[in-house]
Amino acid sequence: MPGNTRTDFSSRLRLIFLSCFLVDEQAVIKNAERNKIVTLNHRKRNGLRFEYFIAKRLIGNKNKDSISRPIVKIAVGSIVLSIVIMLLAMMAGKGMQHKIREKISGFTGHILLLNYDNNQTQITLRPVSLKQDFYPDFSRWEDVESISPFASIGGLLKTKQDFEGVILKGVDSTYNWKIFRQYLIRGQMPAFSGKKISDSILISQEMANRLRLSIGDKVKAYFMRPGSDKPLIRQFRVAGIYKTDFKDYDKTYIFGDLRQVNKLYGWNDTLTGGFEILLKDFDRIDEVTRKINADIPPLLEARSIKDLNPMMFDWLAMFDFNILFIIFILIVISALNMTTVLLVMIMERTRFIGTLKTLGATDRSIMRIFLLKAAWLIATGLFIGNLIVFVIYYVQKKYGIIKLNPEIYYIKEVVFDIGLMHLLGINILVLILILILLLLPARSIGKISPAKVLKFE
Repeated sequence: MPGNTRTDFSSRLRLIFLSCFLVDEQAVIKNAERNKIVTLNHRKRNGLRFEYFIAKRLIGNKNKDSISRPIVKIAVGSIVLSIVIMLLAMMAGKGMQHKIREKISGFTGHILLLNYDNNQTQITLRPVSLKQDFYPDFSRWEDVESISPFASIGGLLKTKQDFEGVILKGVDSTYNWKIFRQYLIRGQMPAFSGKKISDSILISQEMANRLRLSIGDKVKAYFMRPGSDKPLIRQFRVAGIYKTDFKDYDKTYIFGDLRQVNKLYGWNDTLTGGFEILLKDFDRIDEVTRKINADIPPLLEARSIKDLNPMMFDWLAMFDFNILFIIFILIVISALNMTTVLLVMIMERTRFIGTLKTLGATDRSIMRIFLLKAAWLIATGLFIGNLIVFVIYYVQKKYGIIKLNPEIYYIKEVVFDIGLMHLLGINILVLILILILLLLPARSIGKISPAKVLKFE
């Protein structure tokens, strides 16, 4: 019986304390009179921790005269702004990387299989045999989506008004137009499936404007065969016009029938310039390139577009560093703001802390109470920030209101691209890192003496 009396006395002390600081006093008295009071011990037995119960009451306590109220609003606002900037920076960076990478892949594929003696030029110097173990059946390379032969030759397009230097890339009916099709703005993709060599070509809008060409127009082309002083003349018909906003490629490349290029080089039907490979997952390109190099004949070499365009991909790789730097700076700023809020809340509730210690609460338990409230404030800021990001994402995707200069960024508008797991990851990372950084100011709770606090009160 004495033990029960002590437990009831402790429970009533907790009830009186909670009624003074955390809940509506009249409601507590009313419940007490009806003997329907649920003590903290009872709540704990039902799976609700003491810290969570107190923190929940602190979160629900809307005291308009609180000193920390405006500071809390500023801190939550800083978290909202930080997560918006972090997510938009990551989404825009990933979107730009993906779009530029996709455009380059449209011209060169992900991996090129070339003669080992070929140099760094964009035209074919030495042919390779079409008869390979991996072509047309490439099933042994499970990461590969498609393989198609190609060959390139330099030439000149000439009209009555002007002329342009070009690279004619010859492809056949097996060529994968999946990436390039989205950049077609007029006409249609040329078809090279017939028995007769096609005279159809695909040119860029920039080239069409300079040469004043339109769909269906015919244009003469001049090519020099290696070892010959006499130019070879061909007449082509414009079947389609594309625009990628990638000026270095748009002003250079035209697409035509692979058989035309073979004939210009004087090759037979068993030769080609090389093989273009598209992968199912670009992120595995380095691993797959090494795997293919180990599996092909020694006279062939597999080269990824990262090897062919090192400066471009080094520039794209800098985006990752910049994004990580932005995330780091904003997490530090958010943590500093939340540190200020936490210290103000601790100072404001010194009596609260002293009373809890008097009732037997440990420093660690009280720290958890304040960290739970801080976690709630951080989560509130993250939730609002994510809503704003989704609104911006939807508006940009539908209307494209944020424009870019394609001559500098190679794309005409901001493209947001990020997976759901990345979004969840960055939110969880921000929450956990800020809470870890808040452990240091939270330790100031241990310096509060209940005897001094209650004596002062």
